[in-house]
Amino acid sequence: MPLHLIKLCVGADSIRDMEEWIALTLAQKRAAGRPPEQFHTTRSLPKRAEEVLDGGSLYWVIKGQIAARQLVRALRPVTDAAGIARCHIVLEPTLVQVMPRPQRPFQGWRYLADHEAPEDLTEGAGALAEMPEELRRELRELGLL
Repeated sequence: MPLHLIKLCVGADSIRDMEEWIALTLAQKRAAGRPPEQFHTTRSLPKRAEEVLDGGSLYWVIKGQIAARQLVRALRPVTDAAGIARCHIVLEPTLVQVMPRPQRPFQGWRYLADHEAPEDLTEGAGALAEMPEELRRELRELGLL
């Protein structure tokens, strides 16, 4: 059973903002002749890396709600320019929208058990999947989702 990570998304107000940022970042890497892979840099390598790499995702909290996830492809220890050990969480560049769920702010990342992770918001969700993100967020805040 996979283990997931959860992290606050700083600087994005919506899933669309994240998708645009990902596309821009990958295009810049291609233009610079670097491999077009997306990663997020953190201070530490997860101690439970094997479980995360067994199909785990990074769930993003946007504006106080878990909103989307990305499959974790790899966890790479790296050293930054200042000589400090870091971790690159290499991600599938596709965002998968999930059922919105409130999440209080926290620092860093946290583990998220598979049974606690919100369900994907798939086309099978009917009108809910087609509803604008902001409307889903409002309905969730009102307790109607």
